[in-house]
Formats: sequence, C-alpha cells, structure tokens
Amino acid sequence: MGDTTALTLSWLAEELGARLEGDGGRVIVGLSTLQDAGSGQLSFLANSQYRKLLVNTKAEAVLLRAADAEGFQGNALIVADPYLAYARISRLFDPKPRREPGIHPSAVVAADASVDPSASIGPCVVIDSKAVIGAGVTIEAQCFIGARCEIGAGGWLAPRVTLYHDVAIGERVVIQSGAVIGSEGFGFANDKGRWEKIAQIGGVTIGNDVEVGANTAIDRGALTNTVIGNGVKLDNQIQIAHNVQIGDHTAIAACVGISGSTRIGRHCTVAGGVGMVGHIEICDNVFISGMTMVTRSINEPGAYSSGTAAQPALEWRKSAARFRQLDGLFKRVQQLEKKLSAVTPGTQDSSDS
Repeated sequence: MGDTTALTLSWLAEELGARLEGDGGRVIVGLSTLQDAGSGQLSFLANSQYRKLLVNTKAEAVLLRAADAEGFQGNALIVADPYLAYARISRLFDPKPRREPGIHPSAVVAADASVDPSASIGPCVVIDSKAVIGAGVTIEAQCFIGARCEIGAGGWLAPRVTLYHDVAIGERVVIQSGAVIGSEGFGFANDKGRWEKIAQIGGVTIGNDVEVGANTAIDRGALTNTVIGNGVKLDNQIQIAHNVQIGDHTAIAACVGISGSTRIGRHCTVAGGVGMVGHIEICDNVFISGMTMVTRSINEPGAYSSGTAAQPALEWRKSAARFRQLDGLFKRVQQLEKKLSAVTPGTQDSSDS
C-alpha cells in the first residue's frame, strides 16, 4: 500500500491496472459518493443507470467502465469493474487503528501458550493454555482465546470475541465483536420427557480469508468438527449449528439460521433471514432469496425462494384465507376429474400427475 498522503492517480492506475484518462498528478486523499465527493476525493459508478450523476459530480476522479466514460470531462480511471476496484482501493483509506506488536500489560497469557512476537494482544485479553497465535495477528481488547485454539497469520479479532477451546482458524481471518466460535451445540436426548445433555466433543475449523460478522455464533461439533471453508463471508447475527459444513467462498447474510449437520456447497449465496432444517445438503452455486425456509436438500444449481413478497394487509388476509382452502379445492378437483374420466375415456386424473 502507498502513503495515503501521496496517492496520485498515476499510482492508483498502476496499482489497479486501470487506464488513466486525465491528469495523473492529481492526489487522492479520500473516497466518497458521486453526489458528495469533493476536491481530492475519488468516487465510482457501479450502475450505469446512475450515469446522470456524472454531470454534476465534483469528485477529483471517478472509477468508470469504458462505456460510461464516453463524454465524461473529468479525470477517470477506466476499469472492467468499478465496484471491485473501489473495494480494493477502500482498504488504503481504512481508518481502523493499527496496533503495535506486543502484549498489553493487562492481558493474561498462559505460560504454555505461544504468541508470535509480531502479534498484537490488546487490553484485558485472556489466552488460555496451549493456544497458538500466529504472525501479525491482532487481538483487540477483552477477547477470550480458549485452550488449544490456533489463529493463523494476519488475523484480526475485534473487541469481545470469544473462542471456546479447540477452535482452529486459518490465515487473514476477520472476526467482528460479539462473535462466539465453538459454543456448545444444541444437543439433548429425551429420557421420558426429561432432557439429557449430550457433550459436544468436536471443535470448529475455519479456513483462510474468512470473515465472521458481529454476534454470529458458530457451534462446535458434537463428534467431528464444524467446518467453515476458505473465503466464506458471514454477516451479523447468524446461527450455525453443530457439525454444519460451509463450502469455499459462500456468502451468508444476516439472521440466517442453519440447523445441525447441514452441508452447504461452494460459491453459494444465502440472503437474509433464511432458515435451514438439519441434515440436508445444498449443492454448489445456489442462490437462496431472503426469508426462504429450506426443508429439503437442493441438488441443482440455481435460484430458490419460498417467502412471499409484502402486499397490503387486506390483500394478504384474503390470500391467506384462500391458501387454507387449497387442500379442499384440490380434493374437489380430483373428484371432478375422476367423474369426468369415467364418462370420457382417456381423460388424465390429476392424482396421476
């Protein structure tokens, strides 16, 4: 990364592999939207339907596709995907404090734990027995790292993250505040109406380049590990039950609930509020829309939905009433078709469909 006081357009163009149109000596000191950007700020146009905003933008320069740059009089960096280019540049302007290596005096580190000298351990952090903290890891204030946990190089844990024992985390993993990794799964056996707890003796394995959102919970496995693949992105307030497996580069939005032993493939996208029953499999390259309830395995790639869109309350009540009548209506249609087939040979019975 370059010095943020001297990020010229020429430097950014080289960094992004972009084509520069305009004055390469202009210095960029920040990022903003097309509407709000001013002198020294870089903006982007990701959706061509907002091209009209280019006319009045005061941005120092704009990230544009070649087609959108036609007729634009300002400075531009021409790229194939402006939003992706913006994502990469945004990290150069991230105001997140950068901690110096070392262990804060108030941290409690077990004598047999291993902390790389380049790691940064914040105030009131607790690192339990035989935990291993890799190179360049930052652990912010009040985190708890349980016994025998491993955190790979370059990771960042926001304040108040909890890792139970036997959690293995790969490299460059980001975990936001309030996340709990390795909590005990919801496992109980019924003994004549009384619930008997099942010890959760597995762990959690998380791959490289994973992000875990605030207040997300990932339960440990009952026998074998819960597994989160490389590049998985998890939003806030997600519940992942014991022995779930999530494939590489799958993204899951907020408030999703995934029941135990479900397996989700690679490159899937799960929108907010989705619920999944346990012991099902979702194949690769599946998109599940918001508020869908998944009750069976999905074996073909594609988009899946089950929630109904919002409508005026009166219309919804009428639709709900008619939905309750569907079973009776279906049975009446079956009876009519049977009567019709009796008098008209060759007529197909709906019960055969």
